[in-house]
Amino acid sequence: MGDSGDRAGPPPDSRDDDGSNERAPGTAPDGRADGTESPPDGRADDHARLASVVDAWAAAIVANDADRIAAYMADEWVIVSESGITDRDTFLAFVASGELTHSAMRAVTPPRIRVHGDTALVTVRITNTAHYGGRRFDADEWTTDVFVRRDGHWRCVLSHITPAAPPQGS
Repeated sequence: MGDSGDRAGPPPDSRDDDGSNERAPGTAPDGRADGTESPPDGRADDHARLASVVDAWAAAIVANDADRIAAYMADEWVIVSESGITDRDTFLAFVASGELTHSAMRAVTPPRIRVHGDTALVTVRITNTAHYGGRRFDADEWTTDVFVRRDGHWRCVLSHITPAAPPQGS
């Protein structure tokens, strides 16, 4: 189907963050096979800062502090999930009211961080425990957050969550 994007890997004319198109299967762009990656030269500060922002944002979510959570979101932030799109104000109102709380949030994988100028993509598998409408929800999901750099600060404009597939054989 040509370049419809339906195949694994980057298009033949694209370059990954490290500037090359070739690597051994199962290895990171810098050749390591442990699942972690070193950012390309000149991006280490952005990667470290974004990893810190993601950790602090997760801590704010577990603290159920709507003001702290909001500090990591752009005004136009939305979250996309199996139930559709929820905007920033609606999400924060649920947190502020106590209708939505989180008691745990843990990264299962190291974050995959890709910086493209003043835009960054952060993908990570997380587990979390939320309470909504008086019911407990335990989730194992992949999250992708899109951040933009504004006035020297990284703010999330979009979060997308996808349930993780159960382990094979379960």
